Amino acid sequence: MSFPLLTATAALPAIGAIATAAVPAARRTAAKWLALLVSLATLALAIVVLVRFDPDGARYQLTESHAWIAEFGVRYELGVDGIGVALLALTALLMPFIILAGWHDADPLETGSRRWRPTQGFFALILAVEAMVIISFEATDVFLFYIFFEAMLIPMYFLIGGFGDRAHAGSDEKAAAQRSYAAVKFLLYNLVGGLIMLAAVIGLYVVAGNFSLQEIAEARAGGTLDMATNTERWLFLGFFFAFAVKAPLWPLHTWLPNAMQESTAPVAVLITAVVDKVGTFAMLRFCLQLFPEASKWATPAILVLALISIIYGALLAVGQRDIKRLVAYASISHFGFIIMGIFAMTSQGQSGATLYMVNHGISTAALMLVAGFLISRRGSRLIADYGGVQKVAPVLAGTFLIGGLATLSLPGLAPFVSEFLVLVGTFARYPAIGIIATFGIVLAALYTLVLYQRTMTGPVKPEVSAMPDLRMRELVVVAPLIVLLIFLGVYPKPVTDIVNPAVKSTMSDVHEKDPKPEVEAAK
Repeated sequence: MSFPLLTATAALPAIGAIATAAVPAARRTAAKWLALLVSLATLALAIVVLVRFDPDGARYQLTESHAWIAEFGVRYELGVDGIGVALLALTALLMPFIILAGWHDADPLETGSRRWRPTQGFFALILAVEAMVIISFEATDVFLFYIFFEAMLIPMYFLIGGFGDRAHAGSDEKAAAQRSYAAVKFLLYNLVGGLIMLAAVIGLYVVAGNFSLQEIAEARAGGTLDMATNTERWLFLGFFFAFAVKAPLWPLHTWLPNAMQESTAPVAVLITAVVDKVGTFAMLRFCLQLFPEASKWATPAILVLALISIIYGALLAVGQRDIKRLVAYASISHFGFIIMGIFAMTSQGQSGATLYMVNHGISTAALMLVAGFLISRRGSRLIADYGGVQKVAPVLAGTFLIGGLATLSLPGLAPFVSEFLVLVGTFARYPAIGIIATFGIVLAALYTLVLYQRTMTGPVKPEVSAMPDLRMRELVVVAPLIVLLIFLGVYPKPVTDIVNPAVKSTMSDVHEKDPKPEVEAAK
């Protein structure tokens, strides 16, 4: 192809962000529609990428390569494998729903008030994040990836700190201070991880002489680039630390509950369903390909950390009184499953982890966006302030239930397949880890069903007695996500067919094969 399709997929939301920000302040509605149309056009380009991608073809496809900073071996190199194209499609798919769900989240709080928020800026920042995430999934030059891995922190900082929950935003100085604290904590944690990664990126250049992922990986596989054991381990740790912060992995997770609690529901979805996936994706693309021996060396410790994330996140979710913090801790538990699947070093585990990234994005979006609609009606995030909602808003309650059941990985819904594959792949090589991890499923059922029981069932509280059901715009947001959860729960093959060849290549990178079953199949 002569047309730079991957560049266009990332450039379109970037240009859209600039155009949206330039819309006059008096034309807020025009800015919203422009952002929505740009996100839909980006989705159309992502579908073209998906259609043109051949799972059985070359590992990296639709590649682009141009000289950039020749003196330091930096090139503008893009390419997608099955894992990257699946996450690119997920990002492009979720963005229109995020924009629609946040349609009124940045409207002026009061006419003529000093508490005014720039609507254009809100949607421009969302599109800017989309552009940076997409190019992160496409970049095959390590330095290019690093730039956008870090740059996405800036628009996210302003989205968290400048646009809080509409029910709380700007209501008092305490609320503003809490948003500022959450935004600064998010930025500092990720900046520290990024600075450590920068040192590792420079170290990689000193050792390899360039930043090309494909060239370095091929040189390592061919034996023409030999890293000293200690050098490889230190470089691996530098990369992994940054990705573990972004993921987030225990004990580097503490920024996430604050960030999700203080963000609007669409921005919370942007954080955990889109931005955080860059961390787990990068573990597969960079850690395992560039540092295969160090990855295997660190595997036991990483599996223990992932297991702690699973149990710890689920236990803290059980005890939460805030709906958004509950979803945040549930996500920490789910990211533990994803990281466990990646470092189980089995094809089932890594396929399940990749599928889990996609399914978690859809299920978390469904649950959090419905929770956002609920919170906007009542004006409170506290679970105790609800009760009997299913009697006055049955559609809202029903969609909330399906999102919750997907979160606990109920069979028939998309996350079940991915979680099952992760557990099977982990048990095949690390049975003790796999067995303990299953307790995370029990705890997920507990915090999800208790949340539903306390908010949706029981006597109708006076404060929710007049609560309206989902409106048409909200149904347009939620219904496609519910359909996808059911479809991929019953028929995950379209995604697994795309990611499995890429997982096979990753397994080859780390020189691992699936363990043979202890009992041979009957002939």
